[in-house]
Amino acid sequence: MGEVWIRTVNNSLVRGSMVTEIASTRGSLHEDQGYALKVILDGRAHVLIDDGELRGSLTERLEYARHLEDALLLALDEAGRMEVSAVVEHDPERDRWQVIAGAELGGSVQAGLNAAAGSRV
Repeated sequence: MGEVWIRTVNNSLVRGSMVTEIASTRGSLHEDQGYALKVILDGRAHVLIDDGELRGSLTERLEYARHLEDALLLALDEAGRMEVSAVVEHDPERDRWQVIAGAELGGSVQAGLNAAAGSRV
């Protein structure tokens, strides 16, 4: 089995096996919109989603965030069953979690480097 990683909002990776808690909070300074979803590792919070646009009551927004927490757990479980290392990340355009094999990420990085090198010629 491969290692499971989670991509944070600032594009860093945290080890899924080290997560001790998943939490949702009001993400905006304004009470009327937003939420944040984060994981806790070694007592430190790592934000996965910071959405300051979601409107509704605080209860409605946190309920929505709890739905995303549940979906994250399912994605982590799916990634843990893979034979290769995988990254779980939130796709804001589709508003869902996706599991990407580590080899696919490496391939996309290499393709980007090749394209950048080709554009300099």
